[in-house]
Amino acid sequence: MFKDSRIFVAGHSGLLGSAMLKELGKAGYSNLIYVSHRHLDLTDKSAVFDYFSQNLPEYVFLAAGKVGGIADNKAYPASYLHVNLAIQDNVFEAACKFEVKNVVFYASSCTYPRNCPQPMKEEHLLTGPIEPTSQGYAAAKIAGLFACRSYNDQYDNRRFIALLPNTIYGPYDNFDLSSSHVLPALIRRFYQACLSDDKQVTLWGTGDVRREFVFSEDVARASIFAVENVDMLENCHYNVGCSADHSIKELAEKIAVITGYRGSIVWDTTKQDGAPRKMLDCTRFQGLGWMPEMNFDNALKLTYDWFVQNYSEIINR
Repeated sequence: MFKDSRIFVAGHSGLLGSAMLKELGKAGYSNLIYVSHRHLDLTDKSAVFDYFSQNLPEYVFLAAGKVGGIADNKAYPASYLHVNLAIQDNVFEAACKFEVKNVVFYASSCTYPRNCPQPMKEEHLLTGPIEPTSQGYAAAKIAGLFACRSYNDQYDNRRFIALLPNTIYGPYDNFDLSSSHVLPALIRRFYQACLSDDKQVTLWGTGDVRREFVFSEDVARASIFAVENVDMLENCHYNVGCSADHSIKELAEKIAVITGYRGSIVWDTTKQDGAPRKMLDCTRFQGLGWMPEMNFDNALKLTYDWFVQNYSEIINR
């Protein structure tokens, strides 16, 4: 990419999209294109084609999509499947028609088998059943991974870059208790418990499952690195993580300390845990020269501070 290349960040106001704008700006890229969902519905093919024909982006970071936690994925699997498939298909087709140079697509660790060997390697994809609570979302992301390979094969290029980050967190995350991932949900639960002076917080599951969390700005930097070094990439997907994980109990205890919560934590073991562990083997991508930069505790505090500063807006959405 040149510093004045036309770069479209889809989903610019969300968790990853906002980090993309920040990191692209820091790297000196000045011609950034973005539009709100209100003015462009990426599930609408004709609207997507019109937008691409008018703006002619040279590079696309596809950070838009429908994302949520266990409860929401379990309740609305068809919605997660349909919305993500539609967005991917429309953007991929427009990218080909209007000769976009590179599109960065983001998959998810839930595409790997539920009982996958740990840490999970790229070649473990489709070697076993996936987690039932995220089947709709995972199916869409698996389709996206194969779409990247298929388009690259058919058109004999490396237009589509497939990155598979583990659970992303950071500023501009979704903190809605019914649809968020575990980390932002815990931040909100403990913060509100402090506001209400609650003596007990009840959390789902055993707390024993382990999860890897990667900071949004690290994923953004990985994305820029991938495009800037596209000639080194193979036609495959690359895991992007931080090579460390935490049990949900450990995460809850860290967030309790950050928020100042001093009450008890109770685990409701009648609720589902999800996959027992989800840690990525990032050897392949890190071998190209990228490494995560953020310390987990520092990034967690940054995320909490952003949440507190924006709390009134978050609860009124």
